[in-house]
Amino acid sequence: MQNNLLGQFEEYLNQNTIQSKSFHPIFQDALNDMLKAGGKRFRPMLMLSVVNAIEPMLLKNTLHIALAIELLHTYSLIHDDLPAMDDASLRRGHPTLHKTYDEVTAILVGDALNTHSFNLIANSPLSADIRIELVKILSSDGGINGMIIGQAIDCYFENTTIELDKLEFLHIHKTAKLIAASLKMGAVIAGLDTKTQDDLYNFGIDIGLLFQIQDDIIDETMSEEEAGKTTANDESKNSFVNLLGLDGAINSANTLALKCEKSLNNFEDNLKDELLIILKSYLYRHK
Repeated sequence: MQNNLLGQFEEYLNQNTIQSKSFHPIFQDALNDMLKAGGKRFRPMLMLSVVNAIEPMLLKNTLHIALAIELLHTYSLIHDDLPAMDDASLRRGHPTLHKTYDEVTAILVGDALNTHSFNLIANSPLSADIRIELVKILSSDGGINGMIIGQAIDCYFENTTIELDKLEFLHIHKTAKLIAASLKMGAVIAGLDTKTQDDLYNFGIDIGLLFQIQDDIIDETMSEEEAGKTTANDESKNSFVNLLGLDGAINSANTLALKCEKSLNNFEDNLKDELLIILKSYLYRHK
């Protein structure tokens, strides 16, 4: 079922490429470059899995929101790779956007994907109340109280070691909140009660931290060819491997994975089964 969901999403993405018609010679191609490069699609798949478990009849209408989430995530990667931030040369197995084109193009494409994600939500075939709630969630967790402050802290404290609680705060905001938001957005679309929405969100925070710890482990242990992105790039960063050591980071990942498995058992069977498939596919393979 997960492969079918991913296939539906990829087909929708390919049929709804981002359009900006003008006489600019490269901008149209640049808008879609990193989207077509692939990626895990982890965040949209989490959201689609929740909807598919509870209200599969809404799945087609929800593809608009899945694409919006992927646009916002892709914008964050494009900006994260910029010379002013990580100065990375490889992403999703392809040259980063500022390497393929130039820094100005990369900045503007990131800006465009960010704003267009909300345009997609605003024009999606869902009720107005649902659309407003989705915009509130994504703009908060993808904005100043989520991903942006996490990135700001990450850049500001580069070359400065911070304590574990601050490191967790950093990555909860930079990485985990958008993952948690994806789950909650699926819950809102599916009409789940407030408690279940909150439980899914909190589960997403733990999943997001696990995702980040595993990403730090990948940076330490994999080549660029294996990872499909620039690695060995966290030396000056506040990473879990730098703070805890490789063995400590692996132990933390394993402990958090067990916590996530226990939390998963609290959800109803359909939802648990859908999420378990995606988590095994996207997270646990790196343990």
